[in-house]
Amino acid sequence: MSFSNIQEQARQVWDQFNRPQGLRVLIGAATCGRAAGATEVVQAFREECASVPELQDVEIREVGCLGMCHAEPLVEIQGPDGTQVLYQGVLAHMVPDLVRDHLLEGRLASKLALCRMEGKSQDGEDEEMPCFADLPMIRHQLRIVLRNCGLIDPSNIDHYIAQGGYSGFARAIGMGSDAVIEEIKLSGIRGRGGAGFPTGLKWSFARKAQGNVKYVICNADEGDPGAFMDRSVLEGDPHAVLEGLLIAGYAIGAGHGYVYCRAEYPLALERLRTAIEQMRAKGFLGRDILGSGFDFDITIKMGAGAFVCGEETSLMQSIEGKRGMPRSRPPFPAVSGMFGKPTNINNVETLAAVSAIMEKGGAWYAGIGTEKSKGTKTFSLAGKITRTGLIEVPMGISLRTIIEDIGGGVLDGKAFKAVQTGGPSGGCVPAKHYDLPVDYEHLAQVGSIMGSGGMIVIDEESCMVDVAKYFLGFTENESCGKCVPCRMGTQHLLRLLTTITEGQGSVEDLETIRGIGDTMKKASLCGLGQTAPNPALTTLDSFMDEYLAHIRDHKCPAGVCKALISFSIDPQACTGCMACARVCPVEAISGIKKQPHHVDQQICIRCGACRQACKFGAVAVE
Repeated sequence: MSFSNIQEQARQVWDQFNRPQGLRVLIGAATCGRAAGATEVVQAFREECASVPELQDVEIREVGCLGMCHAEPLVEIQGPDGTQVLYQGVLAHMVPDLVRDHLLEGRLASKLALCRMEGKSQDGEDEEMPCFADLPMIRHQLRIVLRNCGLIDPSNIDHYIAQGGYSGFARAIGMGSDAVIEEIKLSGIRGRGGAGFPTGLKWSFARKAQGNVKYVICNADEGDPGAFMDRSVLEGDPHAVLEGLLIAGYAIGAGHGYVYCRAEYPLALERLRTAIEQMRAKGFLGRDILGSGFDFDITIKMGAGAFVCGEETSLMQSIEGKRGMPRSRPPFPAVSGMFGKPTNINNVETLAAVSAIMEKGGAWYAGIGTEKSKGTKTFSLAGKITRTGLIEVPMGISLRTIIEDIGGGVLDGKAFKAVQTGGPSGGCVPAKHYDLPVDYEHLAQVGSIMGSGGMIVIDEESCMVDVAKYFLGFTENESCGKCVPCRMGTQHLLRLLTTITEGQGSVEDLETIRGIGDTMKKASLCGLGQTAPNPALTTLDSFMDEYLAHIRDHKCPAGVCKALISFSIDPQACTGCMACARVCPVEAISGIKKQPHHVDQQICIRCGACRQACKFGAVAVE
């Protein structure tokens, strides 16, 4: 079947699904939505609609994540008049009212209504019902990688094709592989997995490599704490990634592709398996795809959750059935990769962008972003921020815009202190760089990295020494141990940071940290060890006063490090409500009702439960 016929069939399926007068319910049921109760909401809608004769034909579909994790579960309802309204915080017990009010009576069901999904707000319209594109979290975004997430059924290939899916691949096979690589070079896209190497140049190396057998791999081994970009794309739009992998295979002359996805992502794996089966049924996998003479197939390989397998040579070792450990380079994977054959590896976000680039053109993509950092970047906003979620913004946008305008500012009105970018391999960017443009070059200038896109916001109540210790604890645990600089370096850095947080450190320890960190950067075998010191080194550069307070004053200014703090109760503020005594796990708080209470310092384990429970600000930490 020709691609034009495939497209026509897909449009018919989409038009039936998206008909203006059809009744429809879309529930955001990716992992974040399910964690908030979306699975129960889906079941409640099905049961409620099944019980009403007029609603037997309602389309009820699970879709991916719109990115607004703070508002989950999200439900989009199209009523009798065709208006599409997005509701936030929908729980199962609210479904009967939503069904009655919106689906049957065609009116807004409750104050849960967040926005209209279609169109743009016009001057003079009711500001209480903006459109989706004008929401504060959305208006600064440019959704290319996330273009379909939350809007289509990810388990239906026709929905993807109707939105332009696989037209990029159809264009590619009409251009020829060399022209495809030039188009990717023209786009200026750089690898979104962390290193930022030009994708077109990387493909050209693999294309020129000698050999009849070549491989392409999608790296979906997302392991950074607080990162969920790749997972969301795979759950919400798997075909965008698989089409990118297909294009990459055609460009370099590979006959087989692998998707390396961690086993902790069961829904992503389910979506991938379904999508690959659908690709075969449509003729996008197998022999002589679309009559092009190009043969290609895809295999899924589940990873066991080792952070080091995010590094490409470790990942290939794992696919080969070996322990995931890095290899020395050269030879580089483009020359001798998996099973000794030329291999190209790109991450999920890169491949999802490739499918859009080949559909709309390299020049279009190159017109977005900055001179050296083209296009968009997805970030997972986490930490002490009001609106947590997944976003996609043009390269060059400022940290302030991301955190204040998109993220709604620091949680509970606290002061912004720093932001950790790039996960455990990245660095902490302090408040003095709040207006820093976010791209590869500017982040590198302040000692951090883009990484895969984790962005953890840190407020005034966080201890930066403790933050550095947390990330070093992660990398020390995840080090494969193959090379001495990483294996021993992470252990010594963690030991030194732990000593400082316990009030036992010395000023000399700070120079030791710098020395070990510099050695690790220069001598470690792979990116894990080379970047592991970043949290310690960047916090030393920007928050030296906190380190010195721990060492010289034996104080933790943020009141976090347990060995350096104590809790007490202000008798003037205490009302004797006994809330603190009830939550204390070791019964260190004594006192009678309506009388000031007291903390026994010999028993107190400094867990902070009393401070959290007190509604009168009577519990102080020093």
